[in-house]
Amino acid sequence: MYSQIPVPGGPLSPPGQETCPRRELLWDYGCTVTRTAHGNVCCLSIIGQIEGHMAADPGTKTTKYEHILPLLAQLEEAEDIGGVLFLLNTVGGDVEAGLAIAELIAGMSKPTVSIVLGGSHSIGVPLAVAARHSFAVPSAAMTVHPIRTSGTVIAAPQTYQYFQRLQDRIIDFVTAHSSVSREKFRSLMLNTDDMAADVGSVLYGEEAVRLGLIDRIGGLAEGLACLYRAMDPEFFLESPQNDAQ
Repeated sequence: MYSQIPVPGGPLSPPGQETCPRRELLWDYGCTVTRTAHGNVCCLSIIGQIEGHMAADPGTKTTKYEHILPLLAQLEEAEDIGGVLFLLNTVGGDVEAGLAIAELIAGMSKPTVSIVLGGSHSIGVPLAVAARHSFAVPSAAMTVHPIRTSGTVIAAPQTYQYFQRLQDRIIDFVTAHSSVSREKFRSLMLNTDDMAADVGSVLYGEEAVRLGLIDRIGGLAEGLACLYRAMDPEFFLESPQNDAQ
């Protein structure tokens, strides 16, 4: 049975019934769907700046939350999608937009795997840990720092309390979806020794795994193998040699 999803449904629809050309799917949404022996996999990239309610500069590569949120909801409902692979290379961006995407990923019932490639900085950290299984390549970087803002700020105790509560929301989410402790993650955010002109920490792939922020070191092959096992566990129970694939 084919779903009626306007975006990922295109490549999977029978001939003559495509709802979205494969080229448009990849170019406009950074998303593609592939048939595999274990089921259909949607690969979705989260790149550049997470754009929130304000549009970014025209020359900035962005991931728009108004595109990603309905797409994730559609993928969750699609009967012909067995799992979702997230490829992350983001500099961060709008906190609430990024957290909204992360919450939706974490709420999916289908198997999900994330791979941190170039980087997953700032609000990209919750996005990286939101999937059921997270990977990072050895050269990947993750910047952890306190909440920042730009523009006019009212110097009042209420402003500080607002930022503190928002920061606590991020800490709660990250520690709930990874193995890093709350105390350790907070200390990484407030570290004053790692960054010359800022407060925070820069973690690379193996260090992020050692601290429990990311589950495992691995790239595309390892991420897909993990996703296939989650999508089709009976196949791998019957064929243990496939674990190496």
